[in-house]
Amino acid sequence: MNWENIIGQEKLKTILKTSIQEDRISHAQLFVGKEGYGVLPLVLAYAKEIFIKENPQSASKVEHINHLDLHFSFPVYTEKNDSTSKRLFDNFREMILENPYADFENWTKNLESENKQFFISASEMEEIGQKFSLKSFEGGTKILIVWRADKMNVQAANKFLKFLEEPPAKTIIILTAENTDTILPTILSRTQMVEVPRIDEYEIEKHLIEQYQISDEKAKQISYQTQGNWNNTLKIIHNQEIDTEFEELFIHWVRHAFMVKTKPDNLRQILQWSKDIAAWNREKQKNFLHFCAEIFRLALMQTYAHPDLVYKTVAHNGFKWEKFAQYIHGANIEDILEELSAADYHLERNANAKIVWADMGIKLTRYIHRKS
Repeated sequence: MNWENIIGQEKLKTILKTSIQEDRISHAQLFVGKEGYGVLPLVLAYAKEIFIKENPQSASKVEHINHLDLHFSFPVYTEKNDSTSKRLFDNFREMILENPYADFENWTKNLESENKQFFISASEMEEIGQKFSLKSFEGGTKILIVWRADKMNVQAANKFLKFLEEPPAKTIIILTAENTDTILPTILSRTQMVEVPRIDEYEIEKHLIEQYQISDEKAKQISYQTQGNWNNTLKIIHNQEIDTEFEELFIHWVRHAFMVKTKPDNLRQILQWSKDIAAWNREKQKNFLHFCAEIFRLALMQTYAHPDLVYKTVAHNGFKWEKFAQYIHGANIEDILEELSAADYHLERNANAKIVWADMGIKLTRYIHRKS
């Protein structure tokens, strides 16, 4: 990973480069932030720069993640009593080469093991200790990158603490974590923390225009939705077709909810709508709920004269966005969002999807006609 390939984070890049140039590299560092902010890309570029300073020929080895003195540890599930990461290193390497911003969800889906428990084990820490007891292959620095150190179990954390307190000579330890809540305080006290902030929206917008040839207007819409997370950006780009389907279904729902007050037969259409959605897999149903919540929030912004914050509107099949937005206000938005949240909760716990969607769809007909 090259510095120039990292989206934004210019201030942090400068700090990291300067620490290498001035030989102020801490032997143990913890990079904290969401993967989509660029945590691992920053760590890989940092490691590459450290190796290059010792040997300029190291660049391509780090870029292809096959430098013999660059070691990785990451969460895996136990299989045949083996809880070490080496058996899945090729899968991890392939994922990172394809998308250095990949997150924990990408990792579990990559292995088609979303329902298994992933963690960093004590056996993994023992394996690391053995690796680092050996001499460096290239005679210089050895670097250990522990990806998602917040997934260490207690036994692993205690073993790692001993390694952290007495690391072998010329060893640099770099941890990454989404947050520090589950990391032992004793580990935190022995590492230099590097907080990775969300990516500036302008930087995401700029990257979309330059690298994906997306129009200025569309890039701005997407960048508003991403919350500074490049993984969110990729999901939005890849889900454009799904968003169109979601938009059509949202409009179908809202139109019948408006009409049911004067034409009760439209209730039958809402029940059929709920039946169709209930046939989807759970993940798609939950994504649609999140889409609906987003649209209602944007409609509220439109209502309260903040159109500059409305980065996306619904306008399929002649749907009148501004007119719809007038019906979303302070008197009903809380109930609408609570119903969406409750539906998400029940789907997560495997409730009957047909009942969940029918109940929510019917309740909307009451909320949407409530006067402000």
